[in-house]
Amino acid sequence: MLEKKLLILGTRGIPAMHGGFETFAEGFALDMVSRGWDVTVYCQLEVGDKITETHWQGVRCVNVPVPYTSAIGTIVFDLKSIIHALKQEGVVLTLGYNTAVFSILHRIARQPNMMNMDGVEWKREKWSLAKKVWLYCNEWLGARLANHLVADHPEIKRHLQRHTNEKKITVIPYGADRIESAPTKPLEQYGLTAGNYAILIARPEPENSILEVVRSFVKASPGIPLVVLGNYDPDNNPYHRQVLDAGDSSVLFVGAIYESDAVSSLRYHAKVYIHGHTVGGTNPSLIEAMAAGNPVIAHGNVFNRWVVGDGGIFFDDESSLHEALDLCGDENLLKQNVAKIVERHHSMFRPEMIHDSYEQELEKLMADN
Repeated sequence: MLEKKLLILGTRGIPAMHGGFETFAEGFALDMVSRGWDVTVYCQLEVGDKITETHWQGVRCVNVPVPYTSAIGTIVFDLKSIIHALKQEGVVLTLGYNTAVFSILHRIARQPNMMNMDGVEWKREKWSLAKKVWLYCNEWLGARLANHLVADHPEIKRHLQRHTNEKKITVIPYGADRIESAPTKPLEQYGLTAGNYAILIARPEPENSILEVVRSFVKASPGIPLVVLGNYDPDNNPYHRQVLDAGDSSVLFVGAIYESDAVSSLRYHAKVYIHGHTVGGTNPSLIEAMAAGNPVIAHGNVFNRWVVGDGGIFFDDESSLHEALDLCGDENLLKQNVAKIVERHHSMFRPEMIHDSYEQELEKLMADN
């Protein structure tokens, strides 16, 4: 029987303190340890001069020091991590393709590598032309160099098929634990009442439709506040300034909140979750809203419609969002939608289902190599 050893690369590390990939890596690593796997996660440090090892809840953490956090720092971290991983036994799970060019090293060493291809990153508006070219090239390389690909959405699989054979791609979305209760105390510091506010959780970027949401909310005046989570820097980012200027007293910009329990409470007790993401595949924040049993108003692109199913209320522009917000007063509609969303989450997005799928593909990769 093959010894089950897993090396997770591509994230900043665990415990999770950053984005969706880190959150997934933490949950998946811990679950795989409980299933008998020997799991290593590569973690980026900002201090130190040599690679060290620690252990966290049964997971081996390889700490790679990189003294800067810029894009160059990420590239250096990924390269150092891969060079270290080449000397280890096990199958590799690479989360993201931003430095897929280095995957040629896994190929040369015949080290099996499964890569989660994330969303169509190079299409995001925030990137300069040079960064878009870099990301596109790495998407192309990742699709060819990795032994197997994970697409988090059927549309991402269709997109990747232009680069490689569809048999090389498996659709595995993100998951989130069901939230069936949460304390109301975290709401108090923001003056919020359970079930009497809308919430939006997203990075403040144009493709997430935050400006359109804020404008429509102010215009619709649904009688409840809109709580917006995220870091805004109006002095250095014109888009952030636009969003803040578009709001009024009904829009509460509470900043970035990193305490997961507080975020869970804010999400769980919201009357409705608004999701404006227009690019990418299965967004973890949307799955977490569904896991909390939130009614969902989402941008009506193919990505969000597949995730939410027929339990969502969809919009395409500010005008249709205004109409969607008017439906927030229909309690029967919201209850019907919640029932559909909870069922959709149960049938598609439970973490144990997601982890089962990853484990099956990793075991196949080990057996074939």
